[in-house]
Order: sequence, then C-alpha cells, then structure tokens
Amino acid sequence: MHDEETRTLDRPAAARTTPAEAPATDRETPSWLGPVLVVAIVLAALNLRPAITSLGALLEETREGLGMSGTVAGLLTSMPALCFAVFGVTAPRLSRRFGPGAVVCAGMAAIAAGMVVRPFAGGTAGFLAASALSLAGIALTNVLLPVIVKRWFPDRVGTMTGLYSMALAIGTSLAAAATVPMTQALGGSWRTGLLIWAVLAVAAVLPWLPVAREARRERAAAAARAGEAPGSAGSARTAGARPEAAGPRVIRSRTAWALAGYFGLQATGAYVTMGWLPQIFRDAGVSAGTAGVLLAVTMVMGVPLAFVIPRLAGAVRNQGVIALALGLFGLTGYAGLYFAPAAGAWAWAVLLGVSNCAFPLAITMIGLRARSAAGVAKLSAFAQSTGYLISIPGPLVIGVLYQHSGGWDLPLALMAGLMVPQIAVGVLAGRDRTIEDECRMGD
Repeated sequence: MHDEETRTLDRPAAARTTPAEAPATDRETPSWLGPVLVVAIVLAALNLRPAITSLGALLEETREGLGMSGTVAGLLTSMPALCFAVFGVTAPRLSRRFGPGAVVCAGMAAIAAGMVVRPFAGGTAGFLAASALSLAGIALTNVLLPVIVKRWFPDRVGTMTGLYSMALAIGTSLAAAATVPMTQALGGSWRTGLLIWAVLAVAAVLPWLPVAREARRERAAAAARAGEAPGSAGSARTAGARPEAAGPRVIRSRTAWALAGYFGLQATGAYVTMGWLPQIFRDAGVSAGTAGVLLAVTMVMGVPLAFVIPRLAGAVRNQGVIALALGLFGLTGYAGLYFAPAAGAWAWAVLLGVSNCAFPLAITMIGLRARSAAGVAKLSAFAQSTGYLISIPGPLVIGVLYQHSGGWDLPLALMAGLMVPQIAVGVLAGRDRTIEDECRMGD
C-alpha cells in the first residue's frame, strides 16, 4: 500500500483518483465536497446500527404489540446478518453502474424509509418487510463506506475509517442505552420508541444528496466527452470505465479469504457477546442491573478504540500484530469468564470490549489490501458478505450448547477456541500485500 497513489494524498480529490477510477472530465472537484463528505460519512455511520439495537431494546414490547411468535422473533433477530450477506453482494455492481456516492445515498434513503414505515406496520409481515428495507440499505452502506474513504481520502484511510468506526460504535451504544428511557419519557409506546431513530436516519440522507448530484454531473460530463447518452450502459462504463475498473477477481486471493474469515469470526464473537454476556454474568450470581452495565462497559470500549485502532493500523505496514494482540485480549477475557466470571467481571467486560474492536481493524484492512476503489468495493463486498454468512450460526450454536450442557463451560471453551483461528487468519490478512498483486493484475 506504499505506492505512488498512497503518497499523493494531499492533492485535490480529482487528482488522486487512479486512472481506472478517474472521471473522464476536465471539471474540477468543488472545494465543498471534502467537508460535506466527512459529515455525510459520520452521519451514515451513526445510522448503521440503531435500526437493529433499538429494536433489540424493545423486542419484547414489539412481539406483544404485533402478536409475533417466538419463531418469527428468532427470524427477526437473524435478519441483520442474513441481509448484510445477501444485499452486500450487490454493492460492487451497483457502485460501478451508478457510482458509490449515489448508491450510499440510496442506501441511506432505504434505511430512513424502512425506519419510518415499520413503527406503523399493522402486522408482522409489514414489519419484517420494512425492517428488511432498512437492513438492505445498511448492507449497501456497510460495503461502500470503505470505498468512499479509499477514493476520496486515500492518504487518511486509517483516520477516516477510525472516524466512522467510532461514529458506528456511538450509534450502536446510544441506541441500545437510550431507546428504553426515551420511549418511557414519550409515553411508553414501542412504536414511538422505534420512530425516534428515523429522525436521525432522515437527517443522514441530506448531505448525501449533493454528493450524489456531483457524482452524477461528473458521470454526465464523462458521457458527453465520449459522445454517449447520460445514464446509458456505455456512459456508466465510460465514467468508470476501463475493463480493469471492475476490480480483481477476489475469489482468487488468499488475502481476501483470510479477511472474510477474520471478519466472520470477529462478528461471531461480537454477536455472542452482545447476545449472551449479560446472561453469563447473571448465571454467575451478578445482578441483572449490574450485568446490563457490564455489557454497556463492553460496548463503550469500542468508542475510543474504534478511532485509535484504525489510525494505528494505517500507520504500520503489517497489521497482523494488532490482530494478534486483540485476539489475546479475547482469549484472556473468555478464560476469565470460564474460571471466575463474577470475581473478575469488570476486567472480563473490559477485555472483551477491547477484543471486539477487531471490527474496525477488519474494516481498515479492507481499505489497505486493495489499490483501487474498484478493488476495495469487491473486497469489501466479498469479505463482509462471506463473513456475515460465517457468523450466522454462532449465537445459535452457543445457545444450543448452553441449553444442552446446562452451563457456560462448553460454550465459553468453544468461544476461546474460535479465537485461535481468528488470530491466524487475522495475521494472514494483515500482511503487506494487495489483492491486485495476488490476482496478478498490477497497476
């Protein structure tokens, strides 16, 4: 990643795109675009989890209000990972056709629309459909935010990834902690509690509108230079447009597979922690209130570290040592839960909170393991979609083991065991190489 593209990062945005990415136009990039993009990225990141965590906080009330069966509720809780995997795959193709800014704008609009509609759903089917709409928008934005960062901030991949990772962590924690108190303050209706977060989602759409409009102007100018009609398939190819702009075949890259495995295993650990950590503490004799606070401690750890870790990762050539360190924190945390869950509860909560910061590391490595925005798009889609598929069985398997073994020894042993392959694939993914090199694509 220490090539010429990375060393020319303080130039104007129009000058720092690679030849395969550069719009075929002489129009200068407007000076307002950079600051607006920073605001847009932060607002988008803030909205990538409230649709999920706000519902988790009000799941019992939502089930009762809609007459939702336990089976359907189980489907609802498994929808995020499934939708992230299914819809995330479509992001690179949509990005090549319409541009990443336009697709993220549409994704934010989908998030907002789903969050506005679902509180008014009269039945389970409508609620699931509206939730799926929001999750589809989140999936597209998940994949394409690293592309936006790579294209417009190539010299600050670590800093910008840290910024939106921190915003994502804040949005996640805020929605989990504030939904119930705000719902109670506004009358106690679960519908109102879910609708609150739609306001933030609608606000996040606004800065993406001028970004998408500017991208459309660039593509139209490129099409005009090529003598093609704006919006045609030919103009889409021109704006993006050489054959190699589609990016490498990531399935041939060992680094891509290592990143997918790392993403999936860290997501498994995160979902298990979010779903089961309070119960682990409660079964060890910790009060329900304290168990909730301990989970909050684990989640809050991600706010400062989500900013620090990507910056650190972007400053070194090999990120494997960071993956190793985070894995060792996780191993220690699970070992502590196994041997002394109540006695060292606060320490284990902190250690697992640090370990869960493998997510911003994985996102940062996605931006560092490809040279071009097209490569980042394909790598991001592959790593996240495959990773989320890997993570789907995790919480369910832990629940089955807990139910059939009657305790947490076996589930915790499994989680500790999974940290070993997570460390291994993290070290492989952190090597200083790009998927273009592995796919023999060159610059």
